[in-house]
Amino acid sequence: MANQQELLSIPSLNATLYIVGDTAGWDISANLWSWTTNKTFHVGDVLLFQYSRYHSLMEVNKEGFDTCNTSNSILTSNTGNTSITLTEPGDKYFVCGVLSHCLGGMKLNVHVNGDGSSSGPAPAVLPKAGVLSPPSLPPPPVTNLKNNDSPFASASFGHLHGARGSLFFTWILCAIISFFLLILV
Repeated sequence: MANQQELLSIPSLNATLYIVGDTAGWDISANLWSWTTNKTFHVGDVLLFQYSRYHSLMEVNKEGFDTCNTSNSILTSNTGNTSITLTEPGDKYFVCGVLSHCLGGMKLNVHVNGDGSSSGPAPAVLPKAGVLSPPSLPPPPVTNLKNNDSPFASASFGHLHGARGSLFFTWILCAIISFFLLILV
């Protein structure tokens, strides 16, 4: 019979896999602030970030999140498919390592509750610090996906810039053209 300490070390079987940004993925076109609305995250849940080669994923502290400063990042990944297991209660902060993308809103604040009362199978545990890499084993089957009832993310998330990103770069281009027109006049 297992003693109490052994029972406490067994991982929770009640975890949820969240595909960040749903079908948009981890992309500037995703409304990441509204994506977290009506979601409750618990210790043991997994965030799956799927993104194109034009993006990266960095976990930062609150100051880095607020200012898009990644110089003291906690974790860094550019694999395009990164799983983060929420291992402790509190706030987690994620940003795209491309400054203009972060400033354009490509950042995510997740509040993690400590009660572990989520539902779904337990995911593989990832290291708490260091550079992230894809898991060496395939993830377990997931029955409780919170991604608009689709187990697959759309391939459309891989485009270079979304609507907000295009608007931001259009604004920059107009500002540069206006500057040069003022110099010529």
